[in-house]
Amino acid sequence: MSLLALEAIRAPPTVAHPGLATRAELSRTSPISQREVAAAFTRRSYTPETRARLRVWARTRRLTLRVFLSGPGNSRFNGEPVTEAHTRPWAVSSWPRTISIKVGAWPSGLYFVRLTARDGRVGLAPFIVRPRWGATPPPIAVVLSTNTWEAYNFRDMNGDGTGDTWYADRSIHVVNLARPYLPPGMPPPAGRGGVFPFLRWLYGHGKSADFFADDDFARFPSGRWLAARYALLVFAGHEEYVTPTEYDLTASARNHGENLVFISANNFFYRVSRIDSRLFGRTRWRDLGRPEAALVGVQYVDWWHGVFGMRPYVVTGARVAPWMFTGTGLSNGDRFGRFGVEVDARAPSSPPQTRLLARAKDIFGPGKSAEMCYYRTSRGAKVFAAGVMNFTVHADRLIIDKLLTNVFAKLEVR
Repeated sequence: MSLLALEAIRAPPTVAHPGLATRAELSRTSPISQREVAAAFTRRSYTPETRARLRVWARTRRLTLRVFLSGPGNSRFNGEPVTEAHTRPWAVSSWPRTISIKVGAWPSGLYFVRLTARDGRVGLAPFIVRPRWGATPPPIAVVLSTNTWEAYNFRDMNGDGTGDTWYADRSIHVVNLARPYLPPGMPPPAGRGGVFPFLRWLYGHGKSADFFADDDFARFPSGRWLAARYALLVFAGHEEYVTPTEYDLTASARNHGENLVFISANNFFYRVSRIDSRLFGRTRWRDLGRPEAALVGVQYVDWWHGVFGMRPYVVTGARVAPWMFTGTGLSNGDRFGRFGVEVDARAPSSPPQTRLLARAKDIFGPGKSAEMCYYRTSRGAKVFAAGVMNFTVHADRLIIDKLLTNVFAKLEVR
């Protein structure tokens, strides 16, 4: 998505930054049309060898379904097929129609089903396969920002001309989680925060990980359990909206020695609650006395406002964290990448041991810098935060590849 195509959406007074949507998204905030092939799973994650329920909106005489694993491959969403294409008659008498899809004995990951109508129209629907609890876990757990994906989904299901999310209308205080995404059916770029490039990196480097949705934190027994099970907990995207359960368990896991990585920016910014298929609330955690910098190391500063361009990071921490820059050829004062969109920086609540690794000074105006940081707790937990929304997306891919390699080498072991 071109950054020039981003547009601000009015938001409630309590919001520190407007939502971002493409003009194309704004023009499509309408009910599902008769020409669309749209679909949404009734849950955001499933275990292997269970049945997943998929709601489908499609007018066609025949529908072909195929499931893909996202990450490997070179397609638009970096997917490789895990099933054969299955074609079935589709003479619908109701709208939508719910079908059952068998989840195979597949590894944990982000998957999507591709639905193709008889005339070639295509729709997609993502879902997560979480791990079997009895299996020996890998050292890495990856959390996908499913709450944020839905918040930036501008689909209008009730036909009132406004997307069913608080980013589309300042009077809306609820996000509908039961909607299909806008065409082609995958989470919007503004909500993903570089997830797909990160998945491509993860699989390209042969990393094995267990994947979870935000909802899955409700299934975790405790932060101690998480820390005992995984060496590294990775928040792979724009983890803006978290429930108290997710915040509490992540903080507890860190306090028990769990290492954390935040690949994007604007993490753990809002407290939300989920009831059935709705997200409610939106109160800044820092206004509740729990500033996100105390956990992440940095916290949200600002967004680009359609005015400020991308800026490179300047290395500042090559001496305090030489492991971070090994093999990159970077020294203090060197520049790399072009970053921005939304940015984070240290705050008074940042742990005192937080170390600055790189900075884009005054990227969004005086005093509004982007900062990449790292800290280690007295219990040995190591925490890395990229500090920018598009860390995995933009220039100097070889350097970003090496930086991520160094971070994971340091943090995926205790």
